[in-house]
Amino acid sequence: MSGQSQRLNVVPTVTMLGIMKARLVGATRGHALLKKKSDALTVQFRQILKKIVSTKESMGEIMKTSSFSLTEAKYVAGENIKHVVLENVQNASLKVRSRQENVAGVKLPKFEYFTEGETKNDLTGLARGGQQVQQCRAAYVKAIEVLVELASLQTSFLTLDEAIKTTNRRVNALENVVKPRLENTISYIKGELDELEREDFFRLKKIQGYKKREIERQLAEAKLFAEEQVAEKVSLRKGVSINSAHNMLSAAREKDEDIIF
Repeated sequence: MSGQSQRLNVVPTVTMLGIMKARLVGATRGHALLKKKSDALTVQFRQILKKIVSTKESMGEIMKTSSFSLTEAKYVAGENIKHVVLENVQNASLKVRSRQENVAGVKLPKFEYFTEGETKNDLTGLARGGQQVQQCRAAYVKAIEVLVELASLQTSFLTLDEAIKTTNRRVNALENVVKPRLENTISYIKGELDELEREDFFRLKKIQGYKKREIERQLAEAKLFAEEQVAEKVSLRKGVSINSAHNMLSAAREKDEDIIF
């Protein structure tokens, strides 16, 4: 785009120049702050990405262990162990709650698990089946912990990704649109003000020249009038014509003599 299309349509005055400079200072500071925010969010984004990769790698082994524990429990206690477990469970003991974490002005959702109430081991005494069920429960609790952590990381990952995209768009807009437009506007106002100053200077010089010529004309007229007065007096005293009086005055000026009336 040309400079004409990248500047604001403003009146080139000193006041507007000050306003544009203040806006440019604000845009520069905003660009620096948003750039720092983008860098901080990018660092946090990469850390979360590393945690997601490591959590997913460990999740496969944990899920495999929990599934194998369930198979062992079914093998020892029988296939109908599900109904026995459901009869002994009244309320959920493992729950999930959410909170928010502020990272460079971006609120990231965090999920964390907690245990509410005491865990009953009513099935432990049922031959070997109860013990196996408790081992299966422990394995699945660990799997739930990993899933909750992974869900928290994935949600934070998506939120950070959207925040980074928005921040980068603002940074690019300030850097490539707002700041160049303000700088072009300031250059345009300065150029117009310099042109007005040159016009004022030229106008003052013309006025001074006109006044000087007018003064010179008035002085010449006054001098001519004075000479006419003197010529009339000489003409009256000497009894000669006006032209002869002028000639006598011219000769006297050349000889640097005074005319005696």
